[in-house]
Amino acid sequence: MAVTESPAAGPKPAGAKPAGSKPASGPKPAADEAYWAVGDDIADDKAPGGPIEGQWQRRQFEAHLVNPSNRRKLTVIIVGTGLAGGAAAASLGEAGYNVEAFCYQDSPRRAHSIAAQGGINAAKNYRNDNDSVYRLFYDTVKGGDYRARESNVYRLAEISPHIIDQCVAQGVPFAREYGGLLDNRSFGGVQVQRTFYARGQTGQQLLIGAYQALERQIEAGTVQMHNRHEMVELIVADGRARGIVTRDMVTGQIEAQMGDAVVLATGGYGNVFFLSTNAMGCNNTAAWRAHRKGAYFGNPCYTQIHPTCIPVHGDTQSKLTLMSESLRNDGRIWVPKKAADAAKDPRDIPEADRDYYLERIYPSFGNLVPRDIASRQAKYMCDEGRGVGPAVTEVDAQGVERQVRRGVYLDFADVIARLGQATVAARYGNLFDMYAQITGENPYETPMRIYPAVHYTMGGLWVDYDLMSSIPGLYVVGEANFSDHGANRLGASALMQGLSDGYFVLPNTINDYLAQPRPPIDAEAAEAKAAVAQAQARVDQLLAIQGSRSVDSFHKELGHIMWEYCGMERTEAGLKTAIAKIRQLRQQFWSDVKVTGRGDDFNQALERAGRVADFLELGELMCVDALHRRESCGGHFRAESQTADGEALRHDDEFLYVAAWEFGGDDDLPVLHKEPLVYKAIELKQRSYK
Repeated sequence: MAVTESPAAGPKPAGAKPAGSKPASGPKPAADEAYWAVGDDIADDKAPGGPIEGQWQRRQFEAHLVNPSNRRKLTVIIVGTGLAGGAAAASLGEAGYNVEAFCYQDSPRRAHSIAAQGGINAAKNYRNDNDSVYRLFYDTVKGGDYRARESNVYRLAEISPHIIDQCVAQGVPFAREYGGLLDNRSFGGVQVQRTFYARGQTGQQLLIGAYQALERQIEAGTVQMHNRHEMVELIVADGRARGIVTRDMVTGQIEAQMGDAVVLATGGYGNVFFLSTNAMGCNNTAAWRAHRKGAYFGNPCYTQIHPTCIPVHGDTQSKLTLMSESLRNDGRIWVPKKAADAAKDPRDIPEADRDYYLERIYPSFGNLVPRDIASRQAKYMCDEGRGVGPAVTEVDAQGVERQVRRGVYLDFADVIARLGQATVAARYGNLFDMYAQITGENPYETPMRIYPAVHYTMGGLWVDYDLMSSIPGLYVVGEANFSDHGANRLGASALMQGLSDGYFVLPNTINDYLAQPRPPIDAEAAEAKAAVAQAQARVDQLLAIQGSRSVDSFHKELGHIMWEYCGMERTEAGLKTAIAKIRQLRQQFWSDVKVTGRGDDFNQALERAGRVADFLELGELMCVDALHRRESCGGHFRAESQTADGEALRHDDEFLYVAAWEFGGDDDLPVLHKEPLVYKAIELKQRSYK
């Protein structure tokens, strides 16, 4: 995204506006806040009317079908082969479509989905604790602070039991109780046990199940797998997505890949912060290239700060490590009551001098409050001077230095005393081992030290009920879309959404689009050649700069800006400062970055440069989105909008909508379109977990 006072951010796109796009209209922002233009309201016209309980069945019945013999004539391109993309590729291949699947890893098994730890939600009520589809729906909407679309969330809850059946049939080794039934545990923001798990390796086991299904279709010939290929452009012809441009990451070859529809399953954009729990290769380039071609970006400021991560330990770190939220089932979170005790060995601090602050503030939910609430409270405790761990020097917005300890304790002494170390090891052993290897501390003997870190992004490309973006023929699944979580994601719902989209939703909605015949198109089409030329020009430009700064130095600086001003707490002044700093940083990037190596070869510096260039544009849009939303909701906490006791304060009269941003061009402002949110099945009210 660029603005009038920004430098050119690389070659201009050759794409067209999405079908149905309208020019900016309506009142402009005040002169001192001219960071965006105002567009027309939009609506999700695919969601059927009537009672929410029957909407998904009605949509499936109303959607056009593709005759099995005609599916062999159609090609679907899928970018990303994690849980959402791998499940979608396997399902569409099984249905008889020709699938071209692309990933930048050596193998689909390297997708970041493998890193998910704690579990996957499903409304099966195995614990007989009054769970239901409606309760999962309610918990998800409430957990997202009433900023999610009702129809999508209900469908997710409705499909959730089928996901477990599918995965069990694939042989996923979920944990089981003594009697052989699948076991469940709790996650944040709920008062039932609905999370299915495989120790702390749930994502790995689910990904292996999807990978085996995908490999079956590769062997059958319905799926062609393209490893080590990165999408660098979207091909739009006649206003529709008809292909992608990829760069072979081994040879450097840039070429067009054509199809009848394109599916993006490329994950989230948490690495815009540099330090996050994401794998270092995770990026937003595919989604951002689509955004620049006309795909709306929904709620980019909705990012999740996970409360249970190993704290930052130095300036040389390149990523952070998640400690599963499932640990909060049995671990108790606390800090010393007195700041003077912060440097003590925690085992020497008596019980009377410990503040189990989540249990104190939120007695109904305790340590299992939603992630956004647990994260903010950890920050508040550290801001008060009661944080633990090594002291670090921080500089506040006024330039004042102070020593702060950024950590709180996650203590398992009580559960070990109650159930024994063997039981705890059976539940969390691999997580404890990982913590010990990274920190050199034994969590069975000494409480873990944790602190919030960037984890998941609820924002993403805007999609309708069918998961199609504002560009016809471009579908977006999993974390890459905005659709299911609102302003905060409940724990154990990411795996649920990825598999729901891939196994069940997309295969039943993409038929409606593919059933409509369209003229064939190949790589010789003018639009395909233009997109290839655009991608090549961008590579040439990055290589030609030959400045003095490394790509990572720009990424680190961007991450610092984002964390400082658009992280756990945002203010109007801070966000305006961030926007100015990012614009300046982007100008420096395009004039002083040094990308070594060649374009026609294996070149990781070039790969990172393209991704960071896109992060620089995305980071500004995130700050603009956070600036325009003058309310607090979920993970988006504006300091100017909070209750007397420091909780998020929504303003439903002004901001009950999805913010869908249209790319305005390199030399113009982003355009804000609003999709009003209408709640019929759930009552709107301020969240309370007390």
